[in-house]
Amino acid sequence: MKNIRYTTSSSDIELEQILLLQQSNLSESITLDEKQNEGFVTVRHDFDILKKMNLQQPHIIAKHNDQVVGYALCMTKDFGNDIEVLKPMFTKIDTLIEPRINYIVMGQVCVDKAYRRQGIFRGLYQKMKSSLQEKYSLLITEVASNNHRSLEAHRAIGFKDLIVYQADTMQWHIISWDWT
Repeated sequence: MKNIRYTTSSSDIELEQILLLQQSNLSESITLDEKQNEGFVTVRHDFDILKKMNLQQPHIIAKHNDQVVGYALCMTKDFGNDIEVLKPMFTKIDTLIEPRINYIVMGQVCVDKAYRRQGIFRGLYQKMKSSLQEKYSLLITEVASNNHRSLEAHRAIGFKDLIVYQADTMQWHIISWDWT
């Protein structure tokens, strides 16, 4: 395995590298075969929102040398109205989670194609848990039902379905990992 370092993002350069990795893994940027076998990301963030999210709760990144090769975005509930495609998720979360429960949303996870199947996905989530479990008791994310690889990977770590719902033409799983 390559020498991978897990940390939190702390520079604009790292945020730019996250956006480049995101761009190359968006659903519309990859083949159908890649979508089915490797998974994909759905949301396209811009630099400003990524930076605002990072200032509130730094993103978790995996680095090889000086290059971001994986990331897990941290999103507090304060961003529930900032990204259009995520509004239905936050609305559902508000009906499912008691207000007293302090949770964090993992806004997107991605690993560079050249670094997959090396434990980086699990490493990102372990770093997220060790860094954030004193502040948050629950980690929530959402995965498209047709993203089978991502659903399987999240379940292997310990995520469980909170709800499966339809938004527009897409079916989604809101899943959670209880850190208590």
